[in-house]
Amino acid sequence: MQKKYRAAVLAFLAALLLVGHLGARLARAVPAFSFAAEQKCIYLTFDDGPSTVVTNRVLDILAEENVKATFFIVGAQIDGREETLRRAVAEGHTLGVHSDTHRYPLIYASDRALLDDIRSCAEHIRAVTGVTPRVYRFPGGGVHRTAQRKLVEREGYRIVDWNAGCGDEEIAGADAARLLEEAKRTSAGKNRVVFLSHDSPHHKETAAALPQIIAYFREQGYEFRAF
Repeated sequence: MQKKYRAAVLAFLAALLLVGHLGARLARAVPAFSFAAEQKCIYLTFDDGPSTVVTNRVLDILAEENVKATFFIVGAQIDGREETLRRAVAEGHTLGVHSDTHRYPLIYASDRALLDDIRSCAEHIRAVTGVTPRVYRFPGGGVHRTAQRKLVEREGYRIVDWNAGCGDEEIAGADAARLLEEAKRTSAGKNRVVFLSHDSPHHKETAAALPQIIAYFREQGYEFRAF
């Protein structure tokens, strides 16, 4: 009897080892499916506002489309447009710091100058809306500003660059159709899109292109998000 039981136990253990071996081979052969890797999302961002006409038109479109976006604010643009800024907050959009002056020689004169510029812009936003901004975008972009990025992060900000856009600053005289084509070109092949555009006064064509830009990314299966 003991021999029979011993043989049965050994057979059971061998079966367990075989199943474990096969399972390990299958795990190596079939990579795990990642929902995060497949999910497509887009963050619409607008720099250099607020402006009276363009920002309000952008907000109208975002409300119609039920899309939230992120606005990187220039402090010097706030005076006289306080209601526009408060409207953006009330409608669920994110406000970030872009600059108080947007004057590069002043902003980048020193580390202290950069921090003073950020703090001044943040205080303008806070005084008008009650919101303490926690995202930041370098004027001109921050990809190559390694030391200053660390400085800003220590100040408690998440730095937001971009990897696509409509070219509304780069393409002189571009109409809405041209901006849409640039949006398609620069976002091609990207699952996570941080989309650069502008809502300062001379960007009326950006607002005109926005419904088509939103429609395009929806058709491509993107989810809209704000920071």
